[in-house]
Amino acid sequence: MAMTDYAPADTLDGRLQGRRTGTLREWLAPPIPGSALIGWLGPLLVTAFAGFLRFDRLANPHAVVFDETYYAKDSLALLKFGWEHSTVKDADKLLLANQNADIWADGPSFVAHPPAGKWMIALGEWMFGATPFGWRFMPALAGTLSVLILCRVARRMTGSTLLGCAAGLLLALDGLMFVTSRAALLDIFVMFWVLAAFACLVADRDVSRRRLADAVERAHGAPAGAFGPFVMHWWRIPAGLCLGMALATKWTGVYYIAAFGIMVVLWDYGARRAARVERPFTGALALEAGPAFLQLVVIAVITYLASWWGWIFRPGGWGRGEVAGFAPWRLVEAMPDLWKYHREMWNFHTGLDAKHPYQSWPWDWPILHRPVAFFYTEPKGQCGAAKCSREILGIGTPVLWWGALVALVVCVGLWAVLRDWRAGAILLGVVAGWVPWFVPAFSDRTMFLFYATPMIPFMVLAVVLVLGYLIGPAREPGPALEPGPAPEPGAATVVGTRRIVGSAAAGAFVLLVLVNFAYFYPILAAKVITYDQWKDRIWFGSWI
Repeated sequence: MAMTDYAPADTLDGRLQGRRTGTLREWLAPPIPGSALIGWLGPLLVTAFAGFLRFDRLANPHAVVFDETYYAKDSLALLKFGWEHSTVKDADKLLLANQNADIWADGPSFVAHPPAGKWMIALGEWMFGATPFGWRFMPALAGTLSVLILCRVARRMTGSTLLGCAAGLLLALDGLMFVTSRAALLDIFVMFWVLAAFACLVADRDVSRRRLADAVERAHGAPAGAFGPFVMHWWRIPAGLCLGMALATKWTGVYYIAAFGIMVVLWDYGARRAARVERPFTGALALEAGPAFLQLVVIAVITYLASWWGWIFRPGGWGRGEVAGFAPWRLVEAMPDLWKYHREMWNFHTGLDAKHPYQSWPWDWPILHRPVAFFYTEPKGQCGAAKCSREILGIGTPVLWWGALVALVVCVGLWAVLRDWRAGAILLGVVAGWVPWFVPAFSDRTMFLFYATPMIPFMVLAVVLVLGYLIGPAREPGPALEPGPAPEPGAATVVGTRRIVGSAAAGAFVLLVLVNFAYFYPILAAKVITYDQWKDRIWFGSWI
């Protein structure tokens, strides 16, 4: 088998053994082995660890770091006005001195991103005030919950609670994900909603394949319509909502809508083909593609428009004026102005080519060529040395990122040779978050390493998938092409050299990531260290 407990039968095991085992339902969507209690307890423990890392010292530094200067104030404006408002000079200092300070100037402010991510930051400010802890609370919560989601989705994809927990732990230990979870920026919310949508779609894949199997077996050879049975995909509705929230946080969410839309239609075709339904491709297009478009694209667009409710229905927003109100027809009335607003946003993004000392290009991201210094000071007399340093460096954990490069190359082989759907889905998640940036890069569009944040869960999944293949099966498979029933659940486990060596290698890699994260932790979490200790962690000149 491909992983430590089981591999989906339509990818590796079934093809190696050349036979179908058990019922059609078990063939299309094998149940996840192991205890359901452990399947939740393990991920929850990993999530608690991730939460501790993110919420510990969350209010430190007591400062506005990097682009918090935009999003913390814009979020506060959404709470007060429903749209982004102009602020006075030195508004950051006023807020840090007094969270109730009057920081508002005259008139609305033009913004370059939709409001959903800022509404999420505003929730934290509503609960805890306009303080560093308040505006960082929701990013930390989103980062923590992302670990739980990844644990569960990796468990579902691999059939192993251990590998699921390993995936969550690796995500918790990534430096860039850690830093973006502790700052009031938008990228962590894009990652959260994309990952949540992916988890919904993976769950839908299992559930819908079981329903398809049930429908085929109930028919007993009787015709089920010209294109086979119709299967309702309920999980795609929350997936559409999540994709809409990703889009309403940053427009880059549109690439995931397109990628996941194509992905689910291919999954539907694969399920029908595996179930030996007549005309599987035509059936997938006729019965699955239309509902998938409604559930993923239309729901996402509705969710996106709903995120603009404050600008639409409350007076005074940029380009909106005094015509707003809560009457239902205001939504239609607002569309021309909203279109003009979006055209200005588009012009801003396509014309953004200002030079920045921390900008980097997408081909630099996987190798961590140019990280972003979110915060840096040299406090005096706080480290017992002549010179001290205190930094928040937005950089991924090098061992994890460089290991993920190797894992992604292996995934290309797993998908191309073995047609492992998991490798294909992982690669698609990376491509959707990375390749679109190449086009604006050639026009010198300003961009940063933390734009890669939505890719990180898929990089981790690539690592875990490869580790699972490295470890090997819990039971040795029977002779290839040998007919007969699957091994009984109580069959003896054969532990071979491959499994011992593979487990040791996988454990060593996770431990190395943990040590690497711990080493970098002081410059990820604004700890005061000596300048020499700081310099030891700056491995390359491009990291300064």
